[in-house]
Amino acid sequence: MSSSSAVRVAVIGAAGRMGGQTCAAVEAAEDLELVARIGAGDDVAAVVRESGAQVAIDFSVPAATEANVHAALDAGADVVVGTTGWDDYSRGRVAEHLERLAAAGDGPGPGVLIAPNFGLSAVLAMTFAARAARYFESAEVVELHHPDKVDAPSGTARHTAAAIAAARAEAGLEPSPDATQNGWDARGADVDGVRVHAVRLRGLVAHEEILFGNAGEQLTIRQDSFDRASFMPGVLLAVREVGSRPGLTVGLENVLDLS
Repeated sequence: MSSSSAVRVAVIGAAGRMGGQTCAAVEAAEDLELVARIGAGDDVAAVVRESGAQVAIDFSVPAATEANVHAALDAGADVVVGTTGWDDYSRGRVAEHLERLAAAGDGPGPGVLIAPNFGLSAVLAMTFAARAARYFESAEVVELHHPDKVDAPSGTARHTAAAIAAARAEAGLEPSPDATQNGWDARGADVDGVRVHAVRLRGLVAHEEILFGNAGEQLTIRQDSFDRASFMPGVLLAVREVGSRPGLTVGLENVLDLS
């Protein structure tokens, strides 16, 4: 049974695979209380407001996630987002919304944490990759997921590639060598100059392989999530932390002690 000081949580997309697992994890946590399960067609703002949720967790679909975040913010909740499909423009609109709410209130304002991946192994893999990127001439990313995933490349792979690209740019590296002249569609997506390849295969859950190469050597960083239960510690950590982080935070690595 939750105590009176427990954080009140609403889950958006509660009927989905990740949403259902998240509901169970919240209910099992002594310091959290599940106060609302929100599904497609529900009025997110109304349910969040009426339930008194302090944190809303969004595991809906890419087409709905940004609107859900704005609605939850307007209803007075902090928001943790696990749905992918975000870009610089949608994140920018959320950041602007947060700034307006902070300016209109007395305190620091609400927080939104968007995590491309809640798996601790995935977050560590992304962090290690960003640190290794400056030391290698070549870098590519392969992400592997179940065939029911609606977006490609995955948000995790995009986040990984962007961090690799930023580290390479800071180190003054040239683009990865590539003599391809035709057949570019076989070379994967270009994310800030880093090639990202997406595999969709029945039996997979969520996996990522980050490849670095120099003359005569290769570094491979591999991460595997075999069950959605692996994401729950990260989800719960985000719920506990988002209230103390006003504004927009992108990436679970920002709430982990990885120094």
